[in-house]
Amino acid sequence: MHLFRFIKSVNHEMHLVVWPTARENRRDTTIVISLTIFFVLFFALFDWIIQMLMKLFV
Repeated sequence: MHLFRFIKSVNHEMHLVVWPTARENRRDTTIVISLTIFFVLFFALFDWIIQMLMKLFV
């Protein structure tokens, strides 16, 4: 019986959740993808600069 109470409780809580709208979801996804691309490029450039400095000194 505890399982049924748990499932009923979960179902009740899921109805209380405020889900994001499609617009908010697109905005947040765009931000995450943009920041991911930015940091990939940033660290790739940083890595390339460090490699060039290491070749210069070694």
